[in-house]
Amino acid sequence: MASFDEPLDRDHLARCPCGLHADRAAHELAEKHPLATPERYERVVASAVMRAVFPGKAARRAFLQSVGASTALAALLQFFPLESATELFAQGTGAPEKKDLKVGFIPITCATPIIVAHPMGFYSKQGLNVEVVKTAGWAVVRDKTINKEYDAAHMLSPMPLAISLGLGSQAIPFAVPAIENINGQGITLAVKHKDKRDPKQWKGFKFAIPFDYSMHNYLLRYYLAEHGIDPEADVQLRVVPPPEMVANLRADNIDGFLAPDSICQRAIYDGVGFLHILSKEIWDGHPCCSFTASRDFMTQMPNSYAALVRAIVDATAFASKAENRKAIAETIAPANYLNQPPIVVEQALTGTYADGLGGIRKDPKRVDFDPFPWQSFAVWMLTQMKRWGQIKGEIDYQTIAEQIFLATDTAKLMRDMGFAAPTSTSKTFMVMGKAFDPSKPDDYVQSFSIRRS
Repeated sequence: MASFDEPLDRDHLARCPCGLHADRAAHELAEKHPLATPERYERVVASAVMRAVFPGKAARRAFLQSVGASTALAALLQFFPLESATELFAQGTGAPEKKDLKVGFIPITCATPIIVAHPMGFYSKQGLNVEVVKTAGWAVVRDKTINKEYDAAHMLSPMPLAISLGLGSQAIPFAVPAIENINGQGITLAVKHKDKRDPKQWKGFKFAIPFDYSMHNYLLRYYLAEHGIDPEADVQLRVVPPPEMVANLRADNIDGFLAPDSICQRAIYDGVGFLHILSKEIWDGHPCCSFTASRDFMTQMPNSYAALVRAIVDATAFASKAENRKAIAETIAPANYLNQPPIVVEQALTGTYADGLGGIRKDPKRVDFDPFPWQSFAVWMLTQMKRWGQIKGEIDYQTIAEQIFLATDTAKLMRDMGFAAPTSTSKTFMVMGKAFDPSKPDDYVQSFSIRRS
């Protein structure tokens, strides 16, 4: 992912980026270490010290060339407490106020960073003892987080907006410091509809979505409307928890769903569905789920909160690397996490998969992981809430986005951890060929001929 390209010193792009390895290959090999160990933090700290001692690029390069990276590191160790500084850097400036934490998640691949941070040691690296709690549905996740049974949670990215605005629940300020995944969803239809690939043939269909305040709801509605199907009048949309979707498809209770993986791939594995399109074919790079916490937790336990976010960013960087996907699939497939056959999870994460139509497709970006919470994502979600009548009246799109999607804070944290981060908080993007300008949200809403008046 772009957010994890070339951490640290960018003036050595042809060599070792951090200046502490013999060459680029050695640096990249170190980056592939499977655990959240101190090595990468040590490189961050040591590289910073090296740049402080030799602020000039030419002098720094000359020194490294003359004595070698190993000798340079040994010299640093003699005069600077690198180990202590590394430990302080990794764990932040303050000890967690609460080390034993509960984080709720729904058993889907969107939760990969939250889940994998547990067995891979990313939480413990931050001095936390985190219990990741598998949860039945989104309403349960929401309620348990509001009631403080969970300290933080895996939520659909529109949910913190809805909760903060009092949509579907009491209004409680929540925030999104990290996006869990981008892409990774799909429209799956029952096998009996293999000859109905044109959405115009879907009038009367019953579709499942995981929650009213979800990207799945908004993307499905968008896709249907762009094909002339009014999602309010021409089809039925039913809320079904993701773990129950395949069973409902098998029982002929629904004709299809727009759902997360590994749900789409499980329907194919069970022979009851086929993949019509990936969600990235609607909007490539769209967010889906988020790592979310209440403002109360953030303010009452700032060190615990910061440690959690660092662990999530670290785990997201690990999950973003294609070479780690198979190992991740094996790790998160068991019953205590996703409860899916490993091959199902592997196909979803690696992007080499059966499509249910007799073909094998390859798309390594079928799902990806990037934590940056673009505020333009939040503005787009708000436009769809407005478009479909979930939000009534006028709203200040940008202020809401800034208050809930913490792009500035996340960018700083990412840079502090040695990762590259965007310098802007918003961007334009395309949804089904139509440009979205976050500075003109009301014009965007009014541009749709199919919407709730």
